[in-house]
Amino acid sequence: MISNVNSLNIKFMIKNSKNHLNEVNETYLKHMLINFKIGLSTLANGFRFLIHGIVPALFKKDDK
Repeated sequence: MISNVNSLNIKFMIKNSKNHLNEVNETYLKHMLINFKIGLSTLANGFRFLIHGIVPALFKKDDK
């Protein structure tokens, strides 16, 4: 557990986050939703690969 919150340098993180959101021209909410969608999709595909490794008949390339 972190005992000193200042060690995270919160002001630096907020400034860099705002700069990044401006660079990609997105609001915080839009950025979060897009990245959650990508992250969840990546997790789902990862599970498909794991299942395919155990049961090769499932999730073959030609399956949709």
